[in-house]
Amino acid sequence: MNRQFRIAVCLCIATLLTACTQESQNKIGRSIQNWTGTDGIIEIYAGEKLVKRFMKIDKISTASGTGTGTDRPYRFGYGVLDANLNGTVDSGEKKVYFEFSDYSTSYVFFENPA
Repeated sequence: MNRQFRIAVCLCIATLLTACTQESQNKIGRSIQNWTGTDGIIEIYAGEKLVKRFMKIDKISTASGTGTGTDRPYRFGYGVLDANLNGTVDSGEKKVYFEFSDYSTSYVFFENPA
């Protein structure tokens, strides 16, 4: 009976996933990625000059309006501030909250290749 129940649950989940829109499937995929984590880096530029770097970021989220559900024009996340911009997490560099504008911030977000 226990095995049959597991099979039935798996079939129900598979049916629900195929009925989801592409956007819903993308959100599910992002939430799974958020559980597993990534080792992201975001670099913030002023013109051509690197001015801030945050490391060990597991995700960057788009802010949503409370009650409205509409996206706000900024993103946020948590990461270690690379204060000396040397590309490594040194002692004394701490995890911080950060925000940046979707419209006016020049940035590059990528997975740490190391």
